[in-house]
Amino acid sequence: MTKIPHPPSTHVKSDFLRWILIGCGWVSVLAGVIGIFLPIVPTVPFLLLAAVCFGKSSQRFHAWLIEHNHLGPLIRDYLHGGWIPLRAKRLAIGMVWVSFPASALLLREVQWLSFLLIALAAAITLYLLRLPTIPPEKKGRERNYSKP
Repeated sequence: MTKIPHPPSTHVKSDFLRWILIGCGWVSVLAGVIGIFLPIVPTVPFLLLAAVCFGKSSQRFHAWLIEHNHLGPLIRDYLHGGWIPLRAKRLAIGMVWVSFPASALLLREVQWLSFLLIALAAAITLYLLRLPTIPPEKKGRERNYSKP
């Protein structure tokens, strides 16, 4: 079992806001799980949103999500170093360049929106390319996420 550091105590002070964040976290987990089975719904962004919501509201739920056998590995590398697997990076960039231009073609009557979609695709691609890829020595074995 890997040692997962808990987020620093940055919990919100308001009980009302804490419950809102917990609710948003669980809705995001549900959306992420749905995304595992439906290719249209993204999985990892919803799980990252849940991790942020739980990190601000509940240490117990945050630890549960990060240590979960199936959901944890999807977001753990990103949360503890910003790494993403090369395969995921390629897949994400490929999906962006399939879906965004297709949408731009469908919306060609609204020319400014087509240009905006292509510009967004380029920005997302640049962002993904700047994210570090999981180093080869880290693949295939347990990573130690404890702080040095």
